[in-house]
Amino acid sequence: MLLLVAFPCVSQLELRSVTGIVTDKRGNALTSAVVQLENTGTLFVRSCLTGSDGRYRFTHLYGDMDYTLKAKYGDHWSKPKALNKFDSSRQREVDLVIPIE
Repeated sequence: MLLLVAFPCVSQLELRSVTGIVTDKRGNALTSAVVQLENTGTLFVRSCLTGSDGRYRFTHLYGDMDYTLKAKYGDHWSKPKALNKFDSSRQREVDLVIPIE
């Protein structure tokens, strides 16, 4: 007698990252802007400050989750931008604009 056993395939956990630059309306980089990354499933929020070049980076993001990015500078917020789980790129570039001059 032959016994066949099927094992479910377990996909590897795919991690991704997102980087970008925060600028004002004129395209000037904003130093020390607060960038927030929210996991829309768990509502967990990670934050970081932009560097002197206005750049930010978040790593080790789960590929099967959706995220929302937004930035704050002073009392002003950028429009939120989505990082969608259906976007298969492992490295995304998402720039954020704060509506100030």
